[in-house]
Amino acid sequence: MTLKSRIEDRLSDAFSPERLEVVNESHQHAGHGPGFSGEGETHMRVRIVASAFAGMSRVARHRAVNALLADEFEAGLHALAIEAAAPGEPTRW
Repeated sequence: MTLKSRIEDRLSDAFSPERLEVVNESHQHAGHGPGFSGEGETHMRVRIVASAFAGMSRVARHRAVNALLADEFEAGLHALAIEAAAPGEPTRW
């Protein structure tokens, strides 16, 4: 199972999102560090709309997602961009 798939499964199980998109952006970071080619699954973006985020601040939403994915960081995920919204809130995607 890929990291992207594990993230999708965990977010789906925890938040039952109306919309969910997990994007591997690792290739955009090629050359940012010695020997980093941009291959693999080290930099991900999560775009999620879920009623669980209603009434939560942006910081609280990010903390909830990061806490849920803590094991993935320990397994090699380096960076996670989070775009979390509640239903009815505007999104850029």
